Parts: sequence; structure tokens; C-alpha cells
Amino acid sequence: MQIAKQYGMIQQATSNTSTVRAVFIIDPRGIVRAINYYPLEVGRSTEEILRLVKALQTADRFEVGTPANWQPGEPVVVPPPSTYQQLIRRVENPPSDWNCIDWYLCFKDL
Repeated sequence: MQIAKQYGMIQQATSNTSTVRAVFIIDPRGIVRAINYYPLEVGRSTEEILRLVKALQTADRFEVGTPANWQPGEPVVVPPPSTYQQLIRRVENPPSDWNCIDWYLCFKDL
């Protein structure tokens, strides 16, 4: 109950012991990375929760992004260039294993 109180999971309007149907994804450093709230009448999708955890792990491990509905094994998003020089390199000579839609949106396989 102490952890539920610390993370604000107690529904005050319902009771003082009924937790919100929420999923908190907390990384090994103790940082809350995602919070999903569900009404009491709606179940949680374990498949979606696992997909979210795998997406966060992939993003952290490879320093990439994952698009909507991403599944392991699908292409990931390469972060956009952070300098003008990186932008020019990306436009003039993108890596051959990248699929670039435009300078700011490139995908690659892992």
C-alpha cells in the first residue's frame, strides 16, 4: 500500500484502499517511464504492456525511437540530426541500410 500511495494510485473518490487500475513502467534507475490508467470496468492488455516495455528497452539500448504500434523485429526510427553538419551528411549520403522518407524521418532495421 505504501508504494501505491507514493505513486498516487489510490482512488480518493472510490475508497481509501482501492487502487487505480494503472500500469507504471519504472526503469532500473527508478524513473517512471510510462503510466497507463484504465477504468475499473476495463481490463489491461498484457500484450501491450510487454510491447511498451520492449519498446523502451530497445530505445534505450540502441538510442532509437519506436513508431506507433511497433513490434520487436520491425524497423525503428533514427533520431533526427542534431547539427547542421549531421543534416547535410544525412541528406547527401545517408547510410545504405536506412530508409529515409525525408531528412528528419529515417528508419532502420536493428
